[in-house]
Amino acid sequence: MLIARVIGTVVATRKEAELEGLKMLLLQNASPEGEGEEGFVVAVDAVGAGVGDVVLYASGSSARQTIVTKDRPVDATVMAIVDLVDAGSARLYHKAAD
Repeated sequence: MLIARVIGTVVATRKEAELEGLKMLLLQNASPEGEGEEGFVVAVDAVGAGVGDVVLYASGSSARQTIVTKDRPVDATVMAIVDLVDAGSARLYHKAAD
């Protein structure tokens, strides 16, 4: 899984039928501290994430392993909303602090 921050939504009125009803989010890759890094991806939301959330997403065939995305043509899926990141004795990110 990879870490990113949700920076927007993506709307596509014309799309493959298998994508109907799926919420798409624009993600910016992030550091463990939740700070933006280079790189963007569009991912299907499987957990109810919103703009500003730090999330974990899977890409490739792993993106199709959720109930929401099973057998659908997706390459990235948000699978978790991050509450905190600890590394050793350091707290790198805490959602409540945002």
